[in-house]
Amino acid sequence: MQLFSGASAKAKAATGDGALIKDGSLETFAQDVIQASMSTPVLVDFWAPWCGPCKQLGPVLEKVVKAAAGKVKLVKINIDENPELAQQLRIQSVPTVYAFLGGQPVTGFVGAQPESQIKALVEKLVGAPVGADLTADLEAARAALDRGEVKAAAAIYNAVLRAEPENPDAIGGLARCLLASGQREDAKRLLDKAPKAVANHPAISGARAAIQLAEEAGETGDPATLEARLSADPEDHETRYRLATALFLRGRLEPAMEHLCRIVKKDRGWKDDAARKQLLRFFDALGPKHPATLKGRRMLSSVLFS
Repeated sequence: MQLFSGASAKAKAATGDGALIKDGSLETFAQDVIQASMSTPVLVDFWAPWCGPCKQLGPVLEKVVKAAAGKVKLVKINIDENPELAQQLRIQSVPTVYAFLGGQPVTGFVGAQPESQIKALVEKLVGAPVGADLTADLEAARAALDRGEVKAAAAIYNAVLRAEPENPDAIGGLARCLLASGQREDAKRLLDKAPKAVANHPAISGARAAIQLAEEAGETGDPATLEARLSADPEDHETRYRLATALFLRGRLEPAMEHLCRIVKKDRGWKDDAARKQLLRFFDALGPKHPATLKGRRMLSSVLFS
């Protein structure tokens, strides 16, 4: 039996042939999905008016499809109005989403999914990033935080989160801003609300590590004040140690590690090897695969074995 043999020429899409998002039916399926997917990937969202998760998923799907700017299309199928179509595609629960390419379903998922997962699926289908390039904004926020401009950095991170609510770099960066502003509990709550899909991202795990270190370290002092004191006395290991911890807590990972490595190089035994031990705590907090951990270990090895 040929699938969708009941297609009718008189049927038409609800929003026009060129629309990115359409309400589909058995009659329009061949044209809107099978034929359309020969040139452009098509997501098919099987939903029902009584389905709560469907109401959550629908707007997210539409947002991602619109952000793809024509690289992918979306067809929405109400299974209550199209039971034959749901039966032919063996839809057992809603929401169910199939991705069609070349006239065939190539992947899909069941149940509501976070925006990041849907975006990743679409990017895999189209072979290109979806949505605005926020790289420059994130770099600007990091640079502002490095300069101690916490409010400016927080404003940029908040703007990124308005565009991409699940962006892990922005979540982790904003948490560091809150931590730098003395709002430790707010930073914790922000990270606790991070979607499961990005909860273990290095930016978020690093921010959690910073909070833990902040709790262990207590009051470290303002980096600008510590830097001025260190400039007056470069051999003040205690100030350099506190500065390294303060910088780490604000996300300035590399200079923080450089300061500790300098103490190790100058006086390995200072305070019972405190600088090296703090570096190891940094590594443990960030995780063994974090880029800063890998670079920090190379820095420490260079000092210890040079």
